[in-house]
Amino acid sequence: MQSRAVLLVLVLVVYSCDYLKKSDDEAPVARVNETYLYQDDIKDLVPFNASLADSALIVQNFINKWATQQLLVDGAALNLGEQKQQAFNNLVDQYKKDLYTKAYLEELVKRSIDTALTLKEAEVYYENNKEVFKLNEELLKFRYIHVDENIINYKNVKERFQRFDNEDRKILDSISIQFKSYSFNDSIWIKLSHVIKKISVVTPENKKQLLKKSNFIQLKDSLGVYLMQINDVLFRNETAPLEYVKPTIRQIVINKRKLELIKKIEKDITKDAIKNKQFEIYN
Repeated sequence: MQSRAVLLVLVLVVYSCDYLKKSDDEAPVARVNETYLYQDDIKDLVPFNASLADSALIVQNFINKWATQQLLVDGAALNLGEQKQQAFNNLVDQYKKDLYTKAYLEELVKRSIDTALTLKEAEVYYENNKEVFKLNEELLKFRYIHVDENIINYKNVKERFQRFDNEDRKILDSISIQFKSYSFNDSIWIKLSHVIKKISVVTPENKKQLLKKSNFIQLKDSLGVYLMQINDVLFRNETAPLEYVKPTIRQIVINKRKLELIKKIEKDITKDAIKNKQFEIYN
């Protein structure tokens, strides 16, 4: 009970509005063999608005976990062979170096990388790598409306949806609050699998109806009717259109630029170090 009371006092002190600064003679919170845990090690552990009981539990659990881990580390130091320990230490050192160099290189790259991709660059890459952009599923351009077939102006909605000139689109947009769902963006390519997922009335069994160009479809469910107009279709193993793969091309090109820039940075850093006599190779 006494140790719990001490812990509660510690929590109140450490997690009050004004945190105490660590003093030169700060008392440890816990010890495992020759390793100590101090207040500074746990001062940011508990959320500001945590209750006293929750704070005590969080701190106690952390201390127990820390102690268990430290006991295992100490046990490993005593029982693992020196060669294995050295191998682990080497891995830790290398991992630290990798983290530092990766973070530093990323920062240097971020400052100077050109992330713009012109249409011309995209077209050149696309033309030179068309075989990479074969479709593994069908794409289509289409628009649809899900609407109650019993609404007063259903016939007019259907006519405007099928004709779909500029005036029709404006009017349909203006009354879209009547629709259960809709999409008029029929100039972009979309995966057939996404259509099946979004529109429940479309199933793998009736999906063939969506794979006919310039096809108008009506499919009903318990909530109404889906009006769908298919503008264009691309099939599996056909070459994906440039506008569809342009985001992928952009990422590929930028990644290539990053690799080239990293090589240049590494080369320049080494060259500058030799010039400034920071790096020497002794014969």
